[in-house]
Amino acid sequence: METLKTVSTQYGDVRGIKTEDGILTFKGIPYAAPPVGANRFQPPQPPMPWTDVKDATQYGATPPQITPHSGPFAKLLANVVIPGDDYLNLNIWTSDIVGKKPVMVFIYGGAFTLGSGAVPGYNGHNFARDGVVLVTINYRIGIEGFLWFGDGIPNLGILDQIAALKWVQDNIANFGGDPDNVTIFGESAGGMSVCTLLAMKEAEGLFRRAIAESGAGHSVISPSSAKLIGTRLAEILGVEPTREAIGQVSLEKLFAAQEKLGSEIMANPSTKLWGEAAFNLMPFEPVVDGQLLTATPIECIAKGASKNIDILIGNNSQEFRLFLVPDGVISKITDTALNAAAAAYGLSAAAIQLYKTNRVDSSPGDVLSAIITDWFYRIPALRVAEMHGGNTHVYEFSWESPACNHLLGACHGLEVAFVFDNLNDASFTEILGNQLPQELATNVHKTWINFATHGNPGWGAYSTNNRICMRFDTVSQITIDDRAEERSVWDGIR
Repeated sequence: METLKTVSTQYGDVRGIKTEDGILTFKGIPYAAPPVGANRFQPPQPPMPWTDVKDATQYGATPPQITPHSGPFAKLLANVVIPGDDYLNLNIWTSDIVGKKPVMVFIYGGAFTLGSGAVPGYNGHNFARDGVVLVTINYRIGIEGFLWFGDGIPNLGILDQIAALKWVQDNIANFGGDPDNVTIFGESAGGMSVCTLLAMKEAEGLFRRAIAESGAGHSVISPSSAKLIGTRLAEILGVEPTREAIGQVSLEKLFAAQEKLGSEIMANPSTKLWGEAAFNLMPFEPVVDGQLLTATPIECIAKGASKNIDILIGNNSQEFRLFLVPDGVISKITDTALNAAAAAYGLSAAAIQLYKTNRVDSSPGDVLSAIITDWFYRIPALRVAEMHGGNTHVYEFSWESPACNHLLGACHGLEVAFVFDNLNDASFTEILGNQLPQELATNVHKTWINFATHGNPGWGAYSTNNRICMRFDTVSQITIDDRAEERSVWDGIR
């Protein structure tokens, strides 16, 4: 039988639920004021204190967003949208409110336009079961979080993440967590956020360790690119290119314009039109504004940012198959299209041939998927490991899903269910298929906890002298400079 439990925070008391197996859950706790009205397009503000005990038994509101309700991606990537203005909130799972347990704060992905801490697969019950205080957070995404015309405060979504981490520092001890042992971890845009936080002075002292899954330190845009994107958005809406004018437009029209903007970038990925977004197809993402973010995260890390932070970073072996397999695009890619796309990413004819030779029985779509996986995910992750002067470990997740007639492979987002040890969560059914390797999930989940607890995932630190990596699969193994030739062709390019 579930019972209720009350805990104090600096802004007021919250009442959560204690499950039959002893896990305490607190959901929808505000860490900042609703970012609406005078607070819209402003840095996060402290929430108003409350005097009555706040109900924290249900998830709170989620950031405004468009979420697909049909099509292959809607089935594979579960999402949830809960309306409401008070969406800068967080959720906590803990086994006990006393003690000093390691804390892990999860930052969701979704190309900086989708997601929330309320996605069912991010349920932190099993982390709490195994001795961690698990926190999931919301942050502003899309236009609300990353639109910038060059004036005002940029990177509001990242500032939200910092505000949530400050809340954790001030309050997590009341939930049995150790504020001196906080690990941030995130997947996709969440991994990119993790690396952005590693580069920002405003985030110093807020965490001790960081895990970046399928997202690293290259995915940011310049101020000029942000202005190109913002100006085109305003043109679509028929308003002046200012936050004030955008703020007068209804959410319905904003979402439609945001969707149209994304379609235009996809249809014509020109750097002249979109700047850096032409390559990663993400119009809304962190901006190198020169103050909050002084350079790209990888450049900051190379210069010593967060050198005292322990890092675990990696990717899935076949990331880009998620974006090519479900709608059948992978089978339609010709050799001509493969060569043109790979050349646009900077590869020479000899480098493209190397990828083909190493996959002699593969289709052009398979080869292109491997090339983009390396450009977007694998090489940026290795660059962080190479540039970071501290304790850095690298992994690769290689278990191949049987979904989509065994074509999906070790695709983007697949490892999340294993990290959370939530293979049986219904939201993962479509992407995992029906052959669930629980032993692998136990291994990955335990590895993340070990790293968060001690800074050691169970294998050696990465360096350019050893290039050691843990490859997770039904039989996991250490690799040394795996696919070295393919790694080398990106030198000077990525």
